Amino acid sequence: MIDFKEFKSVSEVAAAFPNEIACMEHLEQIRWNGLVTSPFDPISKVYLCADRKYRCRNTGKYFNVKTGTIFYNSKVPLQKWFMAIWMVTTATQPITSIQLGEDLGLTQKTAWFLLQRIRKHLGLDYQKISDRAKPNPRQKVDQIEVVVEKDRMQLLEWLQTLKK
Repeated sequence: MIDFKEFKSVSEVAAAFPNEIACMEHLEQIRWNGLVTSPFDPISKVYLCADRKYRCRNTGKYFNVKTGTIFYNSKVPLQKWFMAIWMVTTATQPITSIQLGEDLGLTQKTAWFLLQRIRKHLGLDYQKISDRAKPNPRQKVDQIEVVVEKDRMQLLEWLQTLKK
């Protein structure tokens, strides 16, 4: 079992999850614990198809472990997702899409997409904080710092469940 709190660098995360198959196996273990269940019909029989895809017998729909998660409908490899999540949760300051893109070898637009999904999953909404009734600048910074630290811990807990 991998403890995300013990990772000291992005390269350690990359080494723990060296390829897409390892990442998907890890997610499958966390999500289904060996018993694949259709997200469309939980009582349906499920068939394993090619490329780690599954088919729900009752609905005829195809799915994989990413269906219904923050990773769904993303062409970004899971390894980069895991590294981005680690970076967001361990950063002392809020990370920018430019920085994330440079660090992971992604375009700024792709990095922004990842950050938006990660922040949404964590419940981070910087716009709501800035739209409040005209707080002084220091108050706004304090609010963001509190939200980021609280949500960073929640994401670390989520990452630990991913590795189980």
